[in-house]
Amino acid sequence: MRLSRRFAPAFAALAFMMVLPYDAVPHTRVVHGKPPVPQPFGADCRTMVQGSHVTAYCHNPYPETDQVALHIECDRWWDIDTDTDPVDAGPAMTVRLTGRCWEEVRSAWVTHQK
Repeated sequence: MRLSRRFAPAFAALAFMMVLPYDAVPHTRVVHGKPPVPQPFGADCRTMVQGSHVTAYCHNPYPETDQVALHIECDRWWDIDTDTDPVDAGPAMTVRLTGRCWEEVRSAWVTHQK
């Protein structure tokens, strides 16, 4: 009998822990109606590397403006990598982004931002 009195608080805490998480679980919100349809976004970009020069042409066929920026990673450790300032590519607009390294180009890519 003495053993059960000693563990009574532990049993009560265990029972409380088994019940509490179920009630404390947040419920998912139910949204009535149709979910919003995602709008297409993002300019289509072509990147060309010629020696140490990089050129990217970005055409935006969508109605929202896309801010595009060119990023160039140079191959040599001492060559400084380049990031251009973001340029607005408006609807039905094509923009040209350019940059270069002193020596070889390791990689080049374009980022998009609304």
